[in-house]
Amino acid sequence: MFGVVPRTLWSRASPPDAENRIRLNTNCLYIETPSERIVIETGCGDKWTDKLRNIYNIARTPTLPEQLERIAKVKAENITIVVNTHLHFDHAGGNTRHDAAGNLVPTFPNARYFVSRGDYEHGENPSDRDRASYFSENWRPLAATGQLELKEADYEIAQGLTMETVTGHNRTMQCMRLERGGQVLYNFADLVPTRHHIQPAWLMGYDLYPLETLENKKRLLPQAARESWACLFIHDPDQPLNRVVEEDGKLRAVAYE
Repeated sequence: MFGVVPRTLWSRASPPDAENRIRLNTNCLYIETPSERIVIETGCGDKWTDKLRNIYNIARTPTLPEQLERIAKVKAENITIVVNTHLHFDHAGGNTRHDAAGNLVPTFPNARYFVSRGDYEHGENPSDRDRASYFSENWRPLAATGQLELKEADYEIAQGLTMETVTGHNRTMQCMRLERGGQVLYNFADLVPTRHHIQPAWLMGYDLYPLETLENKKRLLPQAARESWACLFIHDPDQPLNRVVEEDGKLRAVAYE
């Protein structure tokens, strides 16, 4: 998760376990408009084999539909739009589930599922470098039901809610921007996965184009500080929603209040 940053540095921010794993979340968003009930990202899902669950040490937590019903009081069948920033398993794994007969079905049966055409095409033909991140079971059942909609590199979901392609993690990952009343909520997806990645050189080894990640961080994070955005760092396990502030020429994250 920290690329070439020495362990002696990153371990202070994210202490690893005995197998060199660190704590991460897959934080998802629910947005309600007068006409739509929207989910941004679906996390890892619950289709994991015991082998993979052990490798990644995935905690058995309530499913996304269970959490939506408990926190937002909305049922899975009432979700109208699901958006993936990209189709890596930790962002799109909850798109589908197994039904009682073991068949793969959409988790949100009445939703339109949005993803960029570029990332869909890459997911269908990944490189050897990122093949392990794309599981077609997370999107092909949606194509079969006609629920999958392929979008442009930049598009609008609803008024004030937009997706834009930001290269670095790969060529086709998108970030989400929600603007209401002059305030901005920005989902950095895997461009800045945790608050510790605000530091310019703290780049993931998973990034296919790390220099472009660096340039986009240097472009967007100072803007977030100047304009006081609410910043979602989607994999942060303890403080996912932040503001970015500049002190003595350096940027840091403070909890959003």
